[in-house]
Amino acid sequence: MSLRSVSLFVCALAVSVSAYAHEYDLGSLHIGHPYARATAPGQPSGGAFLSIENKGKEADKLIGVSSPAAKSAEIHTMSMDGNVMKMREVGEIELAPASTVNMIPGNGYHIMLIGLTQPLKAGDKFPLTLTFQKAGKVEVSVHVTDLSGKAADASHQH
Repeated sequence: MSLRSVSLFVCALAVSVSAYAHEYDLGSLHIGHPYARATAPGQPSGGAFLSIENKGKEADKLIGVSSPAAKSAEIHTMSMDGNVMKMREVGEIELAPASTVNMIPGNGYHIMLIGLTQPLKAGDKFPLTLTFQKAGKVEVSVHVTDLSGKAADASHQH
């Protein structure tokens, strides 16, 4: 095997490891790819998105969220009723055994960041603490993407 082949292999391995470094495990829960979209200057709130997979045999609940990036953080759901967007705080998300909750922009659950301490800029990261009823707490790193959902860092994909 040539030195060039070994170098290419090492580079490919480094990129693949960095792509998976943005996932977290807490007991039987798997949290995948936390991200937020960039906000406009002066925009007072933003949204964060992620997936939570319950690989266990017992139910759990996401019961709280917090971040130093905002004065408060809440678990919300959003839906469309005709041409009217309806958003409301839900307080918790049930995590049935062997199920996955995908938080995505435009429909369903998301984390509402209220009273941002500064605008969310593509390429930045901020901590977010998730509190579960049974599994406890885990701090994740939220990557900020541009408005199209693309990260400034090419290794971060959704």
